[in-house]
Amino acid sequence: MTATADDEIRGTTHGTAPTPLSVLDLVTVGAGRTATDALRTSVAIAKLAESRNFHRYWVAEHHSMPGVASTSPAVILAHLAAHTTRIRLGSGGVMLPNHAPLVIAEQFGTLEAMAPGRVDLGLGRAPGTDGATAAALRRTERLNEGADDFPEQLAELTRFLDDDFPDGHRYRRIHAVPGPIQATSPGGVQSPHRPPIWLLGSSGFSARLAGVLGLPFAFAHHFSAQNTVPALDLYRESFQPSAVLDEPYALIGVSAIATEDEKEARRQVMAAALNMIHLRTGRPGLVPTPEEAEAYAFSPMEREFVDSWNANVIHGTPDEVRSGLDDLHKRTGADELMITGNAHSGDVRLRSYELIADAYGLPTL
Repeated sequence: MTATADDEIRGTTHGTAPTPLSVLDLVTVGAGRTATDALRTSVAIAKLAESRNFHRYWVAEHHSMPGVASTSPAVILAHLAAHTTRIRLGSGGVMLPNHAPLVIAEQFGTLEAMAPGRVDLGLGRAPGTDGATAAALRRTERLNEGADDFPEQLAELTRFLDDDFPDGHRYRRIHAVPGPIQATSPGGVQSPHRPPIWLLGSSGFSARLAGVLGLPFAFAHHFSAQNTVPALDLYRESFQPSAVLDEPYALIGVSAIATEDEKEARRQVMAAALNMIHLRTGRPGLVPTPEEAEAYAFSPMEREFVDSWNANVIHGTPDEVRSGLDDLHKRTGADELMITGNAHSGDVRLRSYELIADAYGLPTL
């Protein structure tokens, strides 16, 4: 890792925001829309985020979900790199047990060559899907093996990125390209950048590991809110300074939707909640419209789930969303807030980020 690693991790606060603001994209596909529509929306949001000084734009890996088109983060990030020039781009995250570490090192080395100095490699240990799909991805039925071996996989990936396997190691003569090996070839020039590794989590395992290794940590508050403060406390307590970071740096993912009218925001989050009900009950599909959600007969158990889920979605007018984000920052002390706006319509998602930027007075480039 280079001497500038810390600078490539920590963001800059703009406007009246309490901390740097970033974007997490699931590339959601609404009913009546196509994956092409969703990807066009991602480009539009990335351009807006860059122009309004959001710090980074991450894409999450999910599989076998019709309403989520982010199965291949590296491919999507390459597309976004071609449409942006400054904003940091990364995975939020790549699910390490689903892939060979060498493949990830090659993919993100390629991305770094496309967008030097602005690529993040966020890693998770969950499958990002159901067990059967994970088995198909990994070509094994031993699904616990990947999660249990996560620290070893992480160490292997790191060595491929740094090209520093010790003499005698079976991978000593294998090199991730693009990568440092090119600098040792005749006429080679070493890139000053290497994608910084982030660990992602929704419990304490990755929080502790990130702390022990001195890596930045991203916590999935948007679907594990009850564990946010304990995980962040564990990360900070476990943190050991490293060549990457002198002090802890933690961001949290947070669901937020802003609209001009509070009632409209409620309609949007109800549709997203119905989508989660379908997913949790084994019926994944496209994100339903607000009209579908209004017509849906929620059972008492489903209504309880919706109320619990939406309690952790910050939604309403721009002022209400700003207040909710400010309160969340105060409660958690997060170093960065990464906003994911899940809604049926790409236009609604795009407008939401614009309204949040306006609420905080983020400058326009």
